[in-house]
Amino acid sequence: MPLPFFILTLAAAAGAQAQPAVPTSIHPRPGFISRGSRRLFISPMGEPFSADRGGDALGAWFQQTDTNHDGVITVAEMKQDAERYFAVLDTNHDGEIDPDEISHYEQTVAPQFLRNSNLLGLAEPVASTDTNFNRGVSLQEFTVAAGRRFAALDVDHLGKLTLDGLRSLRPPEPERDKKDATDPTQQLDANADTGGG
Repeated sequence: MPLPFFILTLAAAAGAQAQPAVPTSIHPRPGFISRGSRRLFISPMGEPFSADRGGDALGAWFQQTDTNHDGVITVAEMKQDAERYFAVLDTNHDGEIDPDEISHYEQTVAPQFLRNSNLLGLAEPVASTDTNFNRGVSLQEFTVAAGRRFAALDVDHLGKLTLDGLRSLRPPEPERDKKDATDPTQQLDANADTGGG
């Protein structure tokens, strides 16, 4: 092995070790972020879900929201799930998700989702429910938003959401780059500028 190629290989290996142990790659469409062996999903109302590889975080949210387990989510079930999650976010139980609670959500509960939030492409699914712009979210605002988001997800206008229908809205899994060791076009160029000094 030529010495320059060996040095570049060692430099590349050292650079790879300096990367975070759990890199985040954001999908081109909203809603899903791969993080190592985990698949993350944020519900239409902003609740984060995760599943091991092969698992389905969207399916976990669907099963939770489909309270009568009939295989569909109705607008009533979506609003009920929104009410449940509102109570989680309203940590001081004053009937409003106030600015401090919104900040806690953005910085602690789901910071990794704010660039690619959910199936609807919302930049921030909790604060965006504040329709009167008073910097707080009431239960009424949150449940009205749940109804609107249900209607947006009900693309066939059937009055119900199915898991298969929601799956069709999500982006495909990202393809992994597989390198062919015998392909000379995928070999490291020893003469390439690596940006080093």
